[in-house]
Amino acid sequence: MKIEQLYTKCLAQGAYYIESNGEVAIIDPLREVQQYITKAEERGAKIKYIFETHFHADFVSGHVDLSQKTGAPIIFGPTTASTGFDCTIAQDGQVFQLGNITLTLIHTPGHTLESSCILLKDENQTPISLFTGDTLFIGDVGRPDLAQHINSDLTQEKLASHLFESLHNKIMTLPDSTIIYPGHGAGSACGKNMSNETSDTLGNQKKTNYALNSDLTKEQFIQEVTAGLLPPPSYFPKNVLLNIGGYQNIDEVIQKGTTPLSIDAFLQVQQQKNAIIIDTRDPEIFAQGFIPGSINIGLSGTFAVWVGTIIPNIQQPILIVANPGTETEVVTRLARVGYDQAQGYLDATIQNYAATGQKLDKISTISAQEYLELTTQQSINSQQSITTDQPKINTLDVRRTSEFDAGHLPNATNIPLDYINSQLSQLRKDQTYYVHCAGGYRSMIFISYAQQQGYKNLVNINGGYAKLHG
Repeated sequence: MKIEQLYTKCLAQGAYYIESNGEVAIIDPLREVQQYITKAEERGAKIKYIFETHFHADFVSGHVDLSQKTGAPIIFGPTTASTGFDCTIAQDGQVFQLGNITLTLIHTPGHTLESSCILLKDENQTPISLFTGDTLFIGDVGRPDLAQHINSDLTQEKLASHLFESLHNKIMTLPDSTIIYPGHGAGSACGKNMSNETSDTLGNQKKTNYALNSDLTKEQFIQEVTAGLLPPPSYFPKNVLLNIGGYQNIDEVIQKGTTPLSIDAFLQVQQQKNAIIIDTRDPEIFAQGFIPGSINIGLSGTFAVWVGTIIPNIQQPILIVANPGTETEVVTRLARVGYDQAQGYLDATIQNYAATGQKLDKISTISAQEYLELTTQQSINSQQSITTDQPKINTLDVRRTSEFDAGHLPNATNIPLDYINSQLSQLRKDQTYYVHCAGGYRSMIFISYAQQQGYKNLVNINGGYAKLHG
């Protein structure tokens, strides 16, 4: 028997490869499915089942393409949803034989109505591990508010009530030695307080996970689970619909998105299709010169999540500026969250682009030390009632509210990058703002997007809060 967790850090997502006696089950595959096919072929095994723990919101699963390429059936838990592809709707407790082991589907509604866990038992029918999807995380449980964005009748309180029953009646009754393999870890927006660990025993989770506290009443549990939930990224409901209805073949998406475009062709596509330019270079390099209107979302960070947060329309045509050799990775990550309309990439350096006479934009920057000297002098002038022509220093902290509350600069205003589309209008275009996040990645996204929207007086504080507070 082989159990392998295939963890993708940029999505904080765990897919699973399970093999026994030449037969393989894949749980919650990513959209680029060749990796699973290749792994099975190299081991002389055959993919027999594709399990989906629920209709995912934070990424587009690879279930449709993987089934088409292998012939393996797609298996969901109990649901009345009408899918755009053939699938098996399993019953609660249904057993699937895989080589010498069994996989039992356990219906655990709560995160969503169809949410299910997969219990692996060995050849002696001893429970070994539970693949919990978004029902149970390490340190947390799945948020119960996402499904209401698809079905308004499913309030978060209703789903939280279901989740309590699922945890207490179906999961917590399993042996403490059962290994929990969740669908996500820290960094995912599918929970509130997930651990950096990506597996644990059920027994240890009973001791450390607030949601498995057996002393909580159902009412107390509902209050705990629903407290402090922030609005999910806007692309979540659209990914759910893609996972239910089906989607374009990823091979075709990648082929189109990795089309090399000359400078003239690039500009022509931008104009004809009203395409957004996403520049995936590192923030420090981007700031020194970029094509006007570009949004910097560095490939080195949680790229796909921020694309989904910043760009509401998943059908938006996109053009790519990237470091040579990373173009396929960029298009693949876009496709993971349903952004399938990449039109190609600039087949030239920014220096070559500028050499043709095309204009470049830049982002104004200031070091942490320079910023601190600036604010210190302003404070001295204020205390001494000295009037100067120096404009007011407006400081924007674009970290999450929880980070801001844990510690921030005096007089800083918190506008989290997560909500830039709804809160950007709070800024005045005729004023200068000094912007920082934790280290510089998010602040450059914020400034580049704001600049595209006509806010030209934003200055990036290099190094972010780490430098300012350190």
